[in-house]
Order: sequence, then structure tokens, then C-alpha cells
Amino acid sequence: MVFLQLLLTTPWLLITTAVLFGLVVGSFLNVVIHRLPRVLEQGWQAECAELTGNPLPAGETYNLMLPRSRCPHCAHPIRAVENIPILSYVVLHGRCAACKAPISLRYPAVEALAGAFAGYIAWRFGASAAAAGAMLFAWTMIALAFIDLDTFYLPDNLTLPLLWVGLAFNIGATFTDLTSAVIGAAAGYLVLWAVFWAYKFATGKEGMGYGDFKLLAAIGAWLGWKMLPLVILLSSFVGAVIGIGLIVLARHGRNVPIPFGPYLALAGLIALFYGEQLTRQYLDLF
Repeated sequence: MVFLQLLLTTPWLLITTAVLFGLVVGSFLNVVIHRLPRVLEQGWQAECAELTGNPLPAGETYNLMLPRSRCPHCAHPIRAVENIPILSYVVLHGRCAACKAPISLRYPAVEALAGAFAGYIAWRFGASAAAAGAMLFAWTMIALAFIDLDTFYLPDNLTLPLLWVGLAFNIGATFTDLTSAVIGAAAGYLVLWAVFWAYKFATGKEGMGYGDFKLLAAIGAWLGWKMLPLVILLSSFVGAVIGIGLIVLARHGRNVPIPFGPYLALAGLIALFYGEQLTRQYLDLF
């Protein structure tokens, strides 16, 4: 109780606590990013096996909790002391404690992002429901962005709960009024759905996946329909710049797909923090 009172009255303690908690959440996000696509794939394989009558070979339980995290090179189980966010990576010099194989820089990067967003949100929103919601929104965006980068897939297991939780937060007008949130969810889905079919009719190809529709719908549910033009503009601009850069500098093939989810996630976060200011400046400019 005393600690809670200190959090409510001491900004630096609130921010520090938020950063530390965000680092821990970031460690869990690494697990979600790595395992959730594989858990879903196993589920699809099980459904196919049930339909065809071909039993799947027996294997170990695999979900977000089991088995314990281990080195992909030597199967060394990751001990608790080796799993301290960022610190363990630094102490181990970015290598497995057993076989010395390199550990991807992505793991501390995700942890740092989750902690940095948590600290900034605590500073910006204080101890409030808006802060809790913004942290949940930001952490989910991080997970979705990295999953889409790896798999070109945005799981319904994340996008749909994100949409419904956004509407729930806005029952009390936490980020926008409920009417704007409902319209934002519907409009977010339908806008990209329309773009998808227009592009398909024009070219015969699919320009994006249905997960992108659901992600923009979730962003609309959190931020309201007025933020959707900004999110679409920002994500399209950033995507175009990075896409051109990859083609020119990294010799990325023109026909090689580029996931759109990370750009939507980045634009959604920018709109969360600076959407009103950017929209106001744009309207003042014209």
C-alpha cells in the first residue's frame, strides 16, 4: 500500500518501475514473437491431421510456457540468471553461456523497446488507466511488428483481442469516445479491404493480407476514426521510403513482398503519442 502511494505521488519512481516492468514484459514478448507462430502452425497441422485421419507424431508439449527456453544451437536450458533482460546479454557478451554461439541482438532490442515505451508512457500519462492501456497497446504493436517481419503473418490471436480491448478502454473515453472508436474499427477494416480488392482487380495480385485489415481496425478502435488518415499516410510513406531503400541499397527484388504490419504498428504508435498535434499542424498548414 505504501509503495502504491509512492508510485502515485513520485514521478521518478513510477517511471523507473514502469521501465523495469517493461523490460520484463519485453522478455516475454521475445517468447511470444518466437513461439506463437509455431504454436499456431502446430494447431493447423493438428487440424489437417484430424481431417485426413493421419495422426501426428508424438512430440513434446510446445506452447508459450513449455518447454523451457534453450539455446537453438546446443539446447542448453536458459537459467534464470541468464535471462535477466538486457543485463544477461551484456554480461554474456551476446553469446550462449554453454556453447558460445552468438545470441541475436533482437532479444535485447525488443526488451529495450518495451522498457523505453513503458517509461515514456508513464512519464506522459502518469499513473492512470490511459497509461495501462497505452502500454498494452505499445507492447502488442511490438509483438505484431516482429512477428510480421518474420512470418508475413499477423495472428488473429493478437489483433482481434487488441481490437476488443481498445473498444473496452474507450467505453470510458480513455483515448477517444466510444462512437469514434466503433467507427474507427469498422472504417479501419473496410478501408484496407477496399484497397486490397481494388488492387487485386487491377493487377490480379494480392497486395496485402487480411491481418493488415484487422490491425488497422484495432488501431481505429483504440484511437478513433479521426486518426486513421494519419496512420494510413504515415505507414504508406514510411513503407515506401524503406521499400525504395531496400530495392536501391540492398538489391531487394521488386517482386519480393515486404510486410506492411510493422509500418502500421509504427504509425499507430506515432498517432497514439502525437496524433492530435500532427493533425492540427497539418490542418493549420492548409
